[in-house]
Amino acid sequence: MRIEAAVTSISWIPSEAVTGLTKAGFSAGMVHYDDPPPDYLEDLAELHTAERFRFANRLAAWVETEGDQVVRAGYAGRGYISCTRVRFGGRGGVTFQPAEFPELRTDPEVRGAEAVFSQTVGGRTGMPYPRPVRGKPFLQWMAPTVWTTLRLTIRADGTSVGELTSASPFPRHWIYDGEGHLVAKSGLAAYVEWSRSTFGKHTPWGDEDSQPLVTAAESALERQLSATIMRGGAKPAIRRLRAGSVLAEQGQPGREIYLLLDGVIAVSVDGTQLAELGPGAVLGERAVLERGLRTATLRTVTDCAVAVTDADNVDLDKLRELQRLHHREDAAE
Repeated sequence: MRIEAAVTSISWIPSEAVTGLTKAGFSAGMVHYDDPPPDYLEDLAELHTAERFRFANRLAAWVETEGDQVVRAGYAGRGYISCTRVRFGGRGGVTFQPAEFPELRTDPEVRGAEAVFSQTVGGRTGMPYPRPVRGKPFLQWMAPTVWTTLRLTIRADGTSVGELTSASPFPRHWIYDGEGHLVAKSGLAAYVEWSRSTFGKHTPWGDEDSQPLVTAAESALERQLSATIMRGGAKPAIRRLRAGSVLAEQGQPGREIYLLLDGVIAVSVDGTQLAELGPGAVLGERAVLERGLRTATLRTVTDCAVAVTDADNVDLDKLRELQRLHHREDAAE
């Protein structure tokens, strides 16, 4: 019997992800941030044609089984990388073609009732990017390298599991399962670290790699609220916090709603940590809807960027729905 499965990563530049001097180019509209990819992945090639992402890694594979054993296995799928467009007001612009690197694939590891596959794809934009870097040559002209490495396990019983095992520190990476559902994402888009350290041999095509911080995907409701907070009438304040900072403290009053843009936050109640949440999580609604006091302490695990808005800027019914969702999550702990 033949069994096919897949896992896909889409990598994109979210709003507020770029810092330092380079941010001026984004603010001026010369280069652009990306709209979030879809919650459900239907046609990756169509998204690529529409330039909806910076690059993508689709690891597709198959196994053939006899009884409960895998006897043959092979790869399908490919990588995608988009061009970079630089615009100069109303005077047109320049398109830079990307440098796509060779795909790195391990031989399928067949072990009894399952087979394991690993695929790395990536490259760099063709746009010059002069910047200081750590170590020799101390200055780089070419853009830093981006990549993701996906691993896929296919079992003889027809089940499969995919995961992100390595990735460049920047940009944001979203992971979709074989049915196209968004299931995970990288927790930190470390722009400065990426720009200073990811070049030459410091990539999977050299002799180094980078372990990603992966978090579960937020709910569809939170993605709806994210759009309201970031693109509604009132512009949110953006707070940048160092690892170990307290964003909200249990028992303190508060009316602000928080959208985690980047990084990981720990949620604790009465000194016990209940969860770690990644980008896209919306927090703070229970203080607004219940007693006006924070019901949990929110502490940053990594450096974080957080969008902050007053509860009056968010639909009250959506906040009640989010409150019910968070209560269900508490019951599941």
